[in-house]
Amino acid sequence: MTTTTAVPPESRILNEGYGPGAWHGPDMKAALADVKPALAFWRPATGRHNIAELVLHHAFFVRAVRSQISGRPAEPFVLPGEDWFVVTDQMPISWSKIQSTLESEQQRLAELVAAIEAGTVTPATAAPERFGLILGITCHAIYHAGQVQLIKRLQEA
Repeated sequence: MTTTTAVPPESRILNEGYGPGAWHGPDMKAALADVKPALAFWRPATGRHNIAELVLHHAFFVRAVRSQISGRPAEPFVLPGEDWFVVTDQMPISWSKIQSTLESEQQRLAELVAAIEAGTVTPATAAPERFGLILGITCHAIYHAGQVQLIKRLQEA
């Protein structure tokens, strides 16, 4: 007889939005797995976001959620500004740096949530608010993963 360890609910929710996979289709990590720099910076139309911008936007909010849950001020972000960042292949930030920024922010949030679930960290937010933040950032990831998938299709057309 095998035993399985159940993943705590908040960690499981985070996994639905950013790897290792979700039942509903590509999570953010899976959606980005095959994105090359040319596609990351390709803009589907004037005034529309590219994949690189979607990724930075999401990473910015993952950082903000971590700050809210921990009660600690957010560290400086990889680029100055807030929320939406205009990036092109001419900007001084590479696609690999953008990807590693998202991976790092997601990992740090997952580690914080795991530490809270293990009882080794006391969060600054009450359980219902924390659950809402985690559910919200997961929905945010899934929404933008869908946009990434759409941009990939548009570029193929």
